[in-house]
Amino acid sequence: MTIDEIRDNFALLDDWDDRYRYVIELGRTLAPMPEDEHSAANKVQGCASQVWLSKHVDDKSAVPVLNYLGDSDAHIVRGLIAILLTLYSGRTPHEILTIDAPAVFDELGFREHLTPQRSNGLRSMVERIRSDAREALAAAS
Repeated sequence: MTIDEIRDNFALLDDWDDRYRYVIELGRTLAPMPEDEHSAANKVQGCASQVWLSKHVDDKSAVPVLNYLGDSDAHIVRGLIAILLTLYSGRTPHEILTIDAPAVFDELGFREHLTPQRSNGLRSMVERIRSDAREALAAAS
């Protein structure tokens, strides 16, 4: 699924209850995260729910590509992770640093429909991914 498909599907749903159900469905599409990757190192701090992001760097080509697995104990948060991974996973560090995920979430209407705790958690997840991209760039230099 692409972010444009997610945007299109959101546009078809008028009611936020339907949009939340769609976000939960997106969360169900996440690739399973192996149990050993539910580690303290992969846990995202600053989230009210339990959130894990596992980074895998593909450095076979000249420019590294960051791939992610994500998981949460909260259904809505799993859906938010699915949207984030649609934006970020499989991208180069430069691409990651140019993507404005908060703007995409605002465009989808989440600013008015997420609790402050979930908004903080979302920011923490974005910052974790952006930090990974900065580290990958530094390592490649």
